[in-house]
Amino acid sequence: MSQSNEMTVGQAFMGGIWTEIPVLRLMLGLCPTLAVTTSVKSGLTMGLCVIFVLVCSNFVVSIMRNLLKPHLRIMMFTLAIATFVTIADMYLKAFLPDMSEKLGAYIPLIIVNCIIIARAESCAAKNGPIVSIVDGLAMGLGFTMVLCFLASIREVLATGCISFSDSAVLTILNPIDKGGWFTPWRGMVMPVGAFITLGLMLGAVNQLNRKKM
Repeated sequence: MSQSNEMTVGQAFMGGIWTEIPVLRLMLGLCPTLAVTTSVKSGLTMGLCVIFVLVCSNFVVSIMRNLLKPHLRIMMFTLAIATFVTIADMYLKAFLPDMSEKLGAYIPLIIVNCIIIARAESCAAKNGPIVSIVDGLAMGLGFTMVLCFLASIREVLATGCISFSDSAVLTILNPIDKGGWFTPWRGMVMPVGAFITLGLMLGAVNQLNRKKM
């Protein structure tokens, strides 16, 4: 493969955190984005799991890219991804059982997350290990940032607070049930809240892109 077809480390990094942010630019990974962003804690946990799977699977696919037969590549990608998803799922069940139960099937479903397969095919199968690791890390960070930003908006509007644990609660808008002035929007924890918030974020990104053109 010619060097001109390969990414640089800088291109891989900037792609994931800005020019090709999976959710806002490529429209990938929308299902978990809409489903798990009812709280910052769950969004962050999902994002960290995706980062782990992306980095590890990209690395494995990259080091075996020259050994893959064309008709077997998707199967090998899936096997590599499934291995690391299983590790992440078992870790959550062992050390964070409450979060594992809350995220439910969305952790195992990382196996079929479009972001993971897309990066294995478009980057890791064509580039060396360093670029592939950086690409996985950047794409995962971009995905996680969107999840946390979306979750923070929904959680604050739904409860007035951001809660990381029973003892670590950050009050942003003082809710009425705690003697404050803010009336929580309970609809923000429902699917409609996810769709509206994500739609507004996509509209803002599109508007920024128009201004730059």
